[in-house]
Amino acid sequence: MKVVLQRVSEAFVKIDNTIKGRINQGILILLGIEHEDQDEDIDWLIHKITHLRIFSDENGKMNLSIQDVQGEFLVISQFTLHASTKKGHRPSYIQAAKPDVAIPLYEKFIQQLKQSGLNVETGKFGADMKIGLINDGPVTIIIDSKNRV
Repeated sequence: MKVVLQRVSEAFVKIDNTIKGRINQGILILLGIEHEDQDEDIDWLIHKITHLRIFSDENGKMNLSIQDVQGEFLVISQFTLHASTKKGHRPSYIQAAKPDVAIPLYEKFIQQLKQSGLNVETGKFGADMKIGLINDGPVTIIIDSKNRV
C-alpha cells in the first residue's frame, strides 16, 4: 500500500459537480492498493498516519499528531500511485490491485481510520473525482507499507 499524505488547512472531493466530502485542518490521504496488500499493511499504515507528528506546536515545530490537533481525514482511492514508468511513455498499472481485491481493503482502511475517533470523509472508489486542497506548509509525505525498515 502506498499513501501520499498532504497536511491541509482544507480539502474537498467532488463527484459529478457535487461535494462528496470536505474537511478542514487535517490530512488528505491518497491511497494506492496493490494486489499483494493485506490487513497488516492497513494496520501498520493506520498506526503510522495517526501518530505521525506533522502538525505545528505553539513554537511552530512539527511536534503534534493529527490526534493532538483533533484534525480530520479525507481518503481518496488512487490506483495511479502504483504506476510503473520504466518502459515507454504510457504508465503501466499492473501492480495496482483489481477492484475485487482493492475495494474490501479500501473499505477496511476507512473503517480502521474511523476508529481513531476523528472525522473521516471519503471519495468514491473508482469514480472520476475532482480534488481541491490547500496544502498547509506545504507538507507532503509518501509512505509505502512495503518499506517498513
